[in-house]
Amino acid sequence: MKLIQDLREFIELLNSENVQYLVIGGWAYNRYAEPRITGDIDFFINGSAESEILIREVLEKFGFGDVLPPKDRSLFNKKILMLGKPPNRIDLITQIDGVTFDEAWKNREKGELDGLPVYFISVQDLLKNKKAAGRDKDLLDIKMLNRIYSFGGSDL
Repeated sequence: MKLIQDLREFIELLNSENVQYLVIGGWAYNRYAEPRITGDIDFFINGSAESEILIREVLEKFGFGDVLPPKDRSLFNKKILMLGKPPNRIDLITQIDGVTFDEAWKNREKGELDGLPVYFISVQDLLKNKKAAGRDKDLLDIKMLNRIYSFGGSDL
């Protein structure tokens, strides 16, 4: 899938700063199933203090330095930090339903987006997340992923 230049630069910065992240949400779904339209790209970020330092560096280099909270305040007072507007919004998420970052990181799958190396949430962890979230679109995604991967769906 071709990335717009801003998303490409953002992923390059995440990689150059060695941020632990996983592509989740619609972009991860598109890796495992028939691609569908999504209004953002979701990055599941390690929520550690060390990771926050790296994310601040990325955001400053990306041009968001002027809007960041002071360093004595967390970037992640909430579970999600949204940057930009759909369809090119970037969501940085420190907690998701159904799976912890450490669990998802252990099960990550290496892949690429437009030639850039990235890590994706595993299909099994994506299913756990979607089941726990329980939104209508997640339930449809679960049906499709179960059909493709023959998971059956009862235990996920």
